[in-house]
Amino acid sequence: MSDFKQSITLAITGASGVQYALRLMEVLLAQDIRVLLMVSKAAQVVAATETTLKLPSTASAQQVYFTDLFAAKAGQIKVFAKEQWMAPVASGSGSPNTMVICPCSTGTLSAIAVGASNNLIERAADVVLKERKKLILVPREAPYSEIHLENMLKLTRMGAVILPASPGFYHQPESIADLIDFVVARILSQIGLEQNLLKVWGSEYLNTQESKE
Repeated sequence: MSDFKQSITLAITGASGVQYALRLMEVLLAQDIRVLLMVSKAAQVVAATETTLKLPSTASAQQVYFTDLFAAKAGQIKVFAKEQWMAPVASGSGSPNTMVICPCSTGTLSAIAVGASNNLIERAADVVLKERKKLILVPREAPYSEIHLENMLKLTRMGAVILPASPGFYHQPESIADLIDFVVARILSQIGLEQNLLKVWGSEYLNTQESKE
């Protein structure tokens, strides 16, 4: 029996916005959730470009790195290599009920849409779709081409959730961290987890006796 509340699959691919994934992982770990993690080679390049992080190249070293970075519990982060086909995420009998690809490159989007399964990230997404579990894709691209839009529509019809990394401004963000939290909060809501990163719209009216007209 697991010592954690649940397991969630998280894949980080080579689109801009690795900060979203890092913040999401931090919040998931704080909620006592086990993270089954995959990081593409392109994501490692992007991380080195967008942050000061220097990710190790191997899955085993990344597991130690992220465990130390987030002060996670022993075994709370499991990192899998791109061809580690015996990983639980590669089979419907072992895959968690939720997978998030954040950020999701348009190349990954395309591969999932056609069922390529050329690496473990693509296979894990394919498994989630075939098992009718929850797949959340967080693309970060601008503008979108017709190819991108067609792939998003195709995956939406398959049951995936397309959640673009498009932060809103109605909460009056004061920092980049606030913008990151906006997107992460939306992901958490789609997963079905409580979050206190973003005020729920209309929440100030929930405890009032009557609404004002």
